[in-house]
Amino acid sequence: MPLLLKQIAPPEVPLEADNITPDRITGQTPAGVEKLTVMHGNETRRIGDFFRVTGQYDGVINLQGDHLGRVKFIGARMSRGVIRVDGDVGEHLGAGMSGGAILISGNAADWVGPEMSGGRIEIRGNAGHMTGSAYRGADMGMTGGEIIIHGNARNEVGNAMRNGLIAIAGNSGDFTGVNMLAGSIFVSGELGIRTGAGMKRGSVISLKDAELLPTFDYSCTYQPGYLTLYFRYLTGLGLEIDDERVRGPYKRYCGDSVEMNRGEILLYSG
Repeated sequence: MPLLLKQIAPPEVPLEADNITPDRITGQTPAGVEKLTVMHGNETRRIGDFFRVTGQYDGVINLQGDHLGRVKFIGARMSRGVIRVDGDVGEHLGAGMSGGAILISGNAADWVGPEMSGGRIEIRGNAGHMTGSAYRGADMGMTGGEIIIHGNARNEVGNAMRNGLIAIAGNSGDFTGVNMLAGSIFVSGELGIRTGAGMKRGSVISLKDAELLPTFDYSCTYQPGYLTLYFRYLTGLGLEIDDERVRGPYKRYCGDSVEMNRGEILLYSG
């Protein structure tokens, strides 16, 4: 029987559960997992105070519960294995992760995959602010890996992103790709305002037109051949992209001009 953590008591305040990760659970018995610590406010508690643990770890951790949206730091710093969550999750999902996969059936709060360097996070619902971003005061956000969001994401997706892939099937909020250093962000829906503000390099690709900052210069309209490969990969992950947008023309803008115009934003113009 796979390892299952089933929530038995909702935390009164958000629960910091960075020990819910394959790196900490590997080799543990269910009783051992229940003894691992979590932070409940300023109190150190046990996982067993909030979850009943059954089964054996076989590379996959399953979480179930109606109040998992109050649980933060799930999968933080994980380097291997799989975490599956049936429901919503709290902030800082997969913070600093370097490998493995996190699969969420519901929504995720702010700070999905901040400063992650590898692995994959897939969210079937929506995500909050700061997806794949740097923490406040840091100069580098996501440096590798993939974040796939089948719903919408809010503001500052990919803030200071250095590498990797973020794909959003729905809409993205304001400041998408702000201070971006490298990497790729795909948005199937609407972009918010001030996309790419301060970006140095990297690519933001939108399947819809958008109003950009005046510090982005129109370059040309063309059919980027490399997008066909990206779109083929994304459709394999479950994102729906019609043939017109796969083969259609895109307007290319270079910017941000305050950062030497080395970044690019591609907007579908069919």
